[in-house]
Amino acid sequence: MTTFHSTRSTTDSLTSKQAIRQGIAADGGLFVTDALGETRVDVAQLVGKSYQDIAVTVLGALLPDFSEAELRECVEAAYGPQWGDGAITPLKPLGEDWVLELFHGPTSAFKDVALQILPRFMARTAPADGGADEKIMIVTATSGDTGKAALAGFADAPGTGITVFYPQGKVSQVQELQMTTQTGSNVTVCAVEGNFDDAQSAVKRIFGDRDLAARLAGDAHVRLSSANSINVGRLVPQVVYYFSAYVQLVERGAIALGDEVEFCVPTGNFGDILAGYYAKLLGLPVKHLIVASDRNNVLFEFLTTGTYNRQRPFFQTISPSMDILISSNLERMLYYMSDKDSRLISMLMNDLNQWGAYEIPDEMLARIRHVFGCGWADEDQVRESIRDCWERNRYVIDPHTACGYFVLRQMPRDPSVPRVLLSTASPYKFPRVVNESLGFEATGTDFACMDVLARETGTTAPAALRGLENAAVRFDDVVAIDGMAGVVERAAHAL
Repeated sequence: MTTFHSTRSTTDSLTSKQAIRQGIAADGGLFVTDALGETRVDVAQLVGKSYQDIAVTVLGALLPDFSEAELRECVEAAYGPQWGDGAITPLKPLGEDWVLELFHGPTSAFKDVALQILPRFMARTAPADGGADEKIMIVTATSGDTGKAALAGFADAPGTGITVFYPQGKVSQVQELQMTTQTGSNVTVCAVEGNFDDAQSAVKRIFGDRDLAARLAGDAHVRLSSANSINVGRLVPQVVYYFSAYVQLVERGAIALGDEVEFCVPTGNFGDILAGYYAKLLGLPVKHLIVASDRNNVLFEFLTTGTYNRQRPFFQTISPSMDILISSNLERMLYYMSDKDSRLISMLMNDLNQWGAYEIPDEMLARIRHVFGCGWADEDQVRESIRDCWERNRYVIDPHTACGYFVLRQMPRDPSVPRVLLSTASPYKFPRVVNESLGFEATGTDFACMDVLARETGTTAPAALRGLENAAVRFDDVVAIDGMAGVVERAAHAL
C-alpha cells in the first residue's frame, strides 16, 4: 500500500485520500510518498488518447487508493464543457519552440487544471475520525491566481467551505474582481495588509494552531485543509499536462517516443515545475526543467549558489503571481534530492524559520542542477519579451509567461531537444501591462484595455473576464495579518 508522510518526519502513514483531506502535515511539512517513481507510466500507451484518458492513467500512478472509476468520475467532471479548448492544455508552435497553453479553464489561469479536480478528490475522502457530519474549510493565501481558481472549484461544493486571503493592492484589478465578485454560499474572501509571503506564513500558522483546530472540531465540526500546492491533491493533477505536452509533440511528429524534451516554467512557489519533476520520476523523458523567475529571484539565487535566503527585498512586479520569497514546494524536491532524508529537511526548514536562510550540501546542489536550470527577467525584460514575442510570432503572452520567454531566449539551444514554454495565464488577466508593452493604448479601466488588446491583436477576451466589469462586488473586507485566524473561525461557524 502506498503511504504518505511529512517531508520532515516519517511518523505519518496516510493514504493519498487522507493526505489530501488533511492538506498539510501536523509538523508543518508537506506530504510525500517514498513510492514515487516505483510505478512508471508507459508513454507509448498514451499516444492518441484524450487529455481525460491521459489524466486517469497518470493520476492512477500517483493516487493509488482512488479506484479507476473514482478517478474517471473526477476527471470527467473537472475537464468538461467549462474549458475553452477541447484539448484542455493545447500545444502551439512558437517560432522554433512550443508553448503549452494552460489557461483555457474557467478562470483563465493554469491553476484551474488542479483546482477543478481537487474538490472532486475531496468529496471522495472520508472524515478521519468517522464523524459523518465533519465539513472541510479550505483556507488559502493567494498571490493572484490560486484564489479565484480555488473559489471557482469549491463554490457551493457539498461539505466544504473556502476562505481566501490576498495581499491588498498587490494583485491586478482583474484578479481582485475575480475574487471579490465570487458567488456561492460557502465562500469568504478577504484582503490582507502585507504581501503574499506574510499571508502564506499566517495560513501555515493557522493550520498549526491546535487550539483553533480543537475549537472548530468541537463547535462547528469543521476541519481545515488547503488548496495551495502544499496540498498533494493540488500538485499531482499538474503532472498530467507534462505528459499531454509530450504526447502532443509525438503526435505532431516533432519527436519520436523516447526523445528528451526541455520545459521552461515561470514559477514562484515551485509547484508548477515540481509537477514536471514528478513527471520525470514517473518515466517521462524530461532532459531539463528550467525555472524562470521575475525580479524576486530567490529561486535563481538558490539554484546557482545552494543557499536559500528569504532575507532580501521584496519587489512588487508586473508578474504578481510570482512575487514570492518563500517557495513552499521546493521542500518536496529537496526531500527527493536528499535521498529522502527527512532529518535533513527538518533541519533546513528549521533554519529557514529561525534564521531566514539555509544552505544545502554541495553534492546535493550538483544533483539538483543536473535536472534544473534557471534564469530570471526584470521588469524591462518582461515588457521587451511581450513585445518581441508579438513582433516575432504574432502571439500574445502575459507577464508571467514573458519571464519564461525571456529565459528561453537567453539559453543556448540544442536543436535536437524540443523546448516547451508553459504559458500560465491569459494575457487578458493583465491587459494594461500587455498593452503598454505592445505600444497600445493603456488608459482607462482594465476592461477598456481588454477591448483595445482584442481590437489590436485580433484575439478575443475570455467572456468570464470581460464580464467582470458589471459583476457585483460581494467582499471588501481588509484585515491585518493577526486578524486572519478570526476570519477563518467566523467563516467556519457560518458553514
